[in-house]
Amino acid sequence: MILAILVISMLVLIALRIPVAFSMLLPCLCYIAISPDITLGVALQRTMAPLDSFPLLAVPLFMMTGYLSNASGLADRLFRLMICLFGRIPGNLAYVNVASGVLFSWMSGAAVADAAGLGTVLVPAMKKRGYDEGFALGLTGCSALIGPIMPPSIPAIIFAVSAGVAVDKLFLAGVIPALILAAILCVYVFVHVSWHPLPPSTEMESIGLGRAFLDALPVLFTPVIILGGILGGVFSPTEAAAFSTLYLLLLSVLYRTLSLKSFVTVLQQTTATTGTIMIIVAAAGLFGWIIAREQGPQAVKDALMYLTTDRLVFLLLLNLFLLVLGTLLEPVAALLIMVPILLPVTKEFGIDPLHLGMVMIFNLVIGLLTPPVGLVLYVLSSVTGAPIQRVIKGTIPFLVPLVIVLLLITYIPGISTWLPEKMKAKPPVVAPK
Repeated sequence: MILAILVISMLVLIALRIPVAFSMLLPCLCYIAISPDITLGVALQRTMAPLDSFPLLAVPLFMMTGYLSNASGLADRLFRLMICLFGRIPGNLAYVNVASGVLFSWMSGAAVADAAGLGTVLVPAMKKRGYDEGFALGLTGCSALIGPIMPPSIPAIIFAVSAGVAVDKLFLAGVIPALILAAILCVYVFVHVSWHPLPPSTEMESIGLGRAFLDALPVLFTPVIILGGILGGVFSPTEAAAFSTLYLLLLSVLYRTLSLKSFVTVLQQTTATTGTIMIIVAAAGLFGWIIAREQGPQAVKDALMYLTTDRLVFLLLLNLFLLVLGTLLEPVAALLIMVPILLPVTKEFGIDPLHLGMVMIFNLVIGLLTPPVGLVLYVLSSVTGAPIQRVIKGTIPFLVPLVIVLLLITYIPGISTWLPEKMKAKPPVVAPK
């Protein structure tokens, strides 16, 4: 009964547009007030404990790399290279959109940062070349979703910390799903361009492929530093994030493309986003502890086992539940709340934690393209000036390829687990606690 009251209270507060962190904290404080055996000292300790995590330091650093690459114009070098690479291919700007999403995902790990970068440059360029605005907006939104899946992924860090899984393994688990998403988006683009022929963009051909490659080469070393350092055992994920941030800052200074005002804006954006995430992490720590104290995971397990004992049916129910949850909560908050509850349940069905991580992350990032939360929708509307209704309408057709990829990830576990099992050449750097 208490468990149901806690969950319902949180959902009601969220529906009333109370921030997620406070929607979790307020029911918890009421619970503590009526529980004579819980002191405020214990509650404070449970609130702060999740923040005492070295891997979580990677979150603000990866956020900063995304904002920094946008503000300093380094992302523009990647866009120019992609346009030159795709040359005179019909619909080349659409393919550039997807390819840029893959490249940019190697630096930021956040869909919001990727959507801002891609939307600012590519949506106006595609509209200018005759692409339908809805198609350009929808494709850009889907391309931005590659960021939270491809390493370095911020939701992957949150899941790994919550589930006690190695961050580097979960990073590897996201590589193949992200590439599959990019490939299916390219197929979608091919079909769309076949039905709606458009001339290729030749505006950047005067630069030349060689010049564009040389301009972008220093920036392309960023994913080499991040992924190569982690997989080679040189860095922990947090150390790789710090080094990549310093590297991009050095490039910005050398190219003289980052003003002091822009740098201050980057710091403000990073601080604001990090503060929001960390407050949610702290609130979720207390909320999760109370849920565990009230036998929440056991209650969920008993309910699901009552509904079905079939693994495939359970995965289908899990997807439906997470898709609905993703429309109400942003991925970080949803992961922090649900991972401690679902992890014990999925072990009963023999689901690998890496597989669960990719299923949960992919489901929840789809929610970034669905109202009422839909952060990517609002970012695209803000940076392009398109009405939010137009952005939503443009993204609806792209839910089909997203659901296809989701089903592949859900029912073919090897897509998520094969690469981590194969890449065991060097142990990761042991980070201090």
